[in-house]
Amino acid sequence: MNTTLVVMAAGIGSRYGGGIKQLEKMGPNGEIIMDYAIFDAKRAGFNKVVFIIRKDLEKDFREIIGNRIEQVTDVDYAFQELSDLPAGFTVPADRKKPWGTGQAVLSVKGLVNEPFAVINADDYYGPEGFRVLHEYMTTKMDLTGEKLDMCMAGFILKNTLSDNGTVTRGACQVSPDGYLTDVTETYGIRMENGILKAEDQDGNPRSVSPDQFVSMNMWGLPPAFLAELEEGFPKFLAALKPGDIKKEYLLPTIINNCIKSGKGTVRVLPTHDKWFGVTYKEDKPVVVESIRQLIADGVYPEKLYG
Repeated sequence: MNTTLVVMAAGIGSRYGGGIKQLEKMGPNGEIIMDYAIFDAKRAGFNKVVFIIRKDLEKDFREIIGNRIEQVTDVDYAFQELSDLPAGFTVPADRKKPWGTGQAVLSVKGLVNEPFAVINADDYYGPEGFRVLHEYMTTKMDLTGEKLDMCMAGFILKNTLSDNGTVTRGACQVSPDGYLTDVTETYGIRMENGILKAEDQDGNPRSVSPDQFVSMNMWGLPPAFLAELEEGFPKFLAALKPGDIKKEYLLPTIINNCIKSGKGTVRVLPTHDKWFGVTYKEDKPVVVESIRQLIADGVYPEKLYG
């Protein structure tokens, strides 16, 4: 069965000081974090990559990674743009950023007709998540039923923290039989004097556990999910109020709504790999050292390709 890896790389890296953090060189031969994700996905069995980028990044993106990846697997490009809206909608004058991860994934419609995994471009996920997603998508995912059969790599919260600032995570509730029952965007997660603290979107304290599952936007989705995104986007836009210039059409919210409405289920597939990423500029030395250690431990070859 064909499976595609969809890489969301259209973010502007605002918390990274305005740079294009997805294109920062991290490995010993100039590899970026995406190189390791694609390497892991390819050896797990994924046979196509679709990069979601901004049109203005295309030249740099192709030069830094796209042309190289095209030598080892099928590659396609989708473009997330602020102005890419359904008929009847226009961009508010003061809106600057695109419309979130839901709009990003919707941009692959027409390019993806098979089960697909979605990841962030600037996150290191480790090999296990790709293995468990691919196994579920190719051996267990029901593509013919009325409900959307989805899966998610479930990371352990304590394995996903940054030493250099707060993080936002989708805090998950999971049923005894391993299905996601709720995912809630949780903000400002950090360790303070050995105590894990977090907040809701309004800044109120929220209780989280170091050992609970969180979503890192690593989903396994059936192709029919794209129709759900397409149907929901105009509803999201129509519900916006004047001044809602930062609200986003977010994958966790959309998937959570599918669960609550009975439209779909999400199997949580535990992964114990340690996440790392470049949320902040200060994270880069940690990422470089982490990759060096993974190479020393034999998880990756010194040179990924060639």
